[in-house]
Amino acid sequence: MPAPRTYVDVHILHTVPPANLNRDDQGNPKEAYFGGVRRSRVSSQAWKRATRRHFTERLPEQDLATRTRRVAGALAERLRAGTALDADQSARLAGALLAPLKIRAGKKAGDTAYLLFSGRRQLETGAALVRDRAAELVALDDKALAAAMESLPIQEAFTSGHPLDVALFGRMVADLPALRVDAAVQVAHALSTHAVELEFDYFTAVDDEASKGQETGAGMIGTIGFNSATLYRYASVGLHQLRHNLDTDEDAVRGVQAFVSSFARSVPSGYGNSFAHRTLPSLVAVAVRSDQPVNLVSAFEDPVAPSAGIAAESARRLAREHSTAVRLWGDAPDHAAVCHAFDDDSPASGPLAGAFGAPVAFPQLLAGLGEHLGAVIARSAAPAAPDAR
Repeated sequence: MPAPRTYVDVHILHTVPPANLNRDDQGNPKEAYFGGVRRSRVSSQAWKRATRRHFTERLPEQDLATRTRRVAGALAERLRAGTALDADQSARLAGALLAPLKIRAGKKAGDTAYLLFSGRRQLETGAALVRDRAAELVALDDKALAAAMESLPIQEAFTSGHPLDVALFGRMVADLPALRVDAAVQVAHALSTHAVELEFDYFTAVDDEASKGQETGAGMIGTIGFNSATLYRYASVGLHQLRHNLDTDEDAVRGVQAFVSSFARSVPSGYGNSFAHRTLPSLVAVAVRSDQPVNLVSAFEDPVAPSAGIAAESARRLAREHSTAVRLWGDAPDHAAVCHAFDDDSPASGPLAGAFGAPVAFPQLLAGLGEHLGAVIARSAAPAAPDAR
């Protein structure tokens, strides 16, 4: 019986000072029209990468994945590390080992036609299939080597034991459905809750050596586009899909907690040295649902006015939108919690408590979420009650 559907919705309000988090094709911050006005936008891809980089810095390297066209080279490196093969021999053996997967070759020798997202342990498992026979295998001609590779479970090495980042964000290989991993996470484009205007920083750089003599003027002149915004950020994690992608239910619960923590704490690094824009959110709310993910961006279709106290008014509207959706549709979340930085006398505090409960510190939010998801899994594993008829 498949695991019951369980979605963990994450709602974040994040105020960012002047910054250029995510550039468009002209080097300016990405934007979008929403509610008839121009908004600041950060693409889902940019924040997913920032999230992945955040938790990869906190997990052992061998428990993570690598995204590369050079998967054959990565496999060859592992073969060389555990055998007496030279570079050419290890490259030939790695290519033969990957051949049964039928991954299309790229334009450069040794490259694949697309980026392949694979776990480092999966690469090591693949290398281990031939390491003990490496010298014997490289002595074979191409035809005999290909025949020997066909009998090895290389596909199983890449379709099991997924690391957390592959399990969360998925792997798409259009022409090889067997290698596809359905993502457990959906991430929306972050949008400002209010209208924004694109601004430009005009800068000059002084040539230190030229300035010692008679030469005057700047050594470099340029501009950087920027804006500042209170962003509404949303993501949803399908616990049922994550349980399917990972080895154990405990890994799935820890995976949800790791994602929520890193999604909340991460910030895209674009022009980070120029703007030092890293801040923490003013609000993080989670809602566990068994019906469907619910994005609350409609709270901000009417843009927040600059005079309203943008973060607090955005939080009040978010709480009102959540409560309205629950009242109209009758789909109350199974669990909700909120961590926020607003004072008790803020106009946002009462609505937030009514929508998500009393505020808690972020570590308590994560702990409570983990306990609830553990209980959900335990209930799904319990045997059904006998029919009383």
